[in-house]
Amino acid sequence: MQFQNFDTAAFLRDYWQQKPLLIRSPWRTWANPLAPDELAGLACEEEIESRLIEVARKGWKLEHGPLPEDRFGKLGKKQWTLLVQAVDHHVPAVAQLITPFRFLPNWRIDDVMVSYASDGGGVGPHYDQYDVFLIQGLGRRRWQVGQMCDADTPLLPHDDLRLLADFQPTEEWVLEVGDILYVPPRCAHNGVAVGDDCMTYSVGFRAPSRSELVAGWCQHLAETLVDDDRFADTNLSATANPGEITEQALSQLHAMVAGALQDRAGFAAWFGEYTTAPKYPEVDWQPEEPFRRADVARRLVAGEALCRNPASRFAFVRTEGGVSLFVDGECWSCREDAASVAEAICASETFTLPHALSDEAMTLLITLLDQGSVGFDDGGVEAG
Repeated sequence: MQFQNFDTAAFLRDYWQQKPLLIRSPWRTWANPLAPDELAGLACEEEIESRLIEVARKGWKLEHGPLPEDRFGKLGKKQWTLLVQAVDHHVPAVAQLITPFRFLPNWRIDDVMVSYASDGGGVGPHYDQYDVFLIQGLGRRRWQVGQMCDADTPLLPHDDLRLLADFQPTEEWVLEVGDILYVPPRCAHNGVAVGDDCMTYSVGFRAPSRSELVAGWCQHLAETLVDDDRFADTNLSATANPGEITEQALSQLHAMVAGALQDRAGFAAWFGEYTTAPKYPEVDWQPEEPFRRADVARRLVAGEALCRNPASRFAFVRTEGGVSLFVDGECWSCREDAASVAEAICASETFTLPHALSDEAMTLLITLLDQGSVGFDDGGVEAG
């Protein structure tokens, strides 16, 4: 599934993280990958994150899933929206919607949220801290975009929803089936369903904040540093005033902290594990039976393709003599053909491997198969 007549270089140069862009049906053919009833069924499941938002007389009402099966029949003619997170983890056809956006790094991609709205339904004017591509899958939706926002932008009082107190629309479009609207971070936007059976697929991206990076990296460092690595002032001179923290002491203390923080190789290893950690680690994707080396070798000789689990996250960092592969928050140091296997896995959702693999490469592959991060392309990977 790829776009036609879409200029990736021009998009990255002129729009990415800068301004919205309406993309009229760039698909060769479009088929809605998920029926509304199937989406409703996912919202009833315990392990899947979902929300129901209603436009009520007294304002906006939010209800978290899992939702009871009879909930939708009680909504009547109300204006409402159902949102289901990470549908790509469970529906392969939805996961394929990410494929055209693979010109962006894997570690930046979050998930595909799917929404269904009745006529007039929406989630209200808001802004996000991340990039998003809004794909109109079924029906029609009117989108407005407006001002750029920040932490000081006034919000309406609400315990759960971050709705703008003063939305100032500057552009407006009605998206038809297959159309896409790109919205950059902090750009105010508002979508309202035009008619019933309105489905939107939101391909969202991640952008870690400076505070998240600092907190995570420092916590990791604190857990790895030894307790006897301490401040020392062997050449101390008598102090004129015992209350002073001298410039020399401050410089030495600051250097102790800065030196640890500036460990770039250590940061790369930590960030690879941090950014590939599973979105929902409580979900078990392990197969019922472990893979046997002989069976894996036989299937590779037969040329069988493999596929990545859409719920897993993959990335690698080049190192001297190989790569560090990061999958689901774990790291493998890979060299020679194992490094080639690591790069092949990261390059495409579906891939084939040489039938003659070294012990290191075969061990890596079987480990990823046994934990459910990859599988043979004969039906995908399912939660255990």
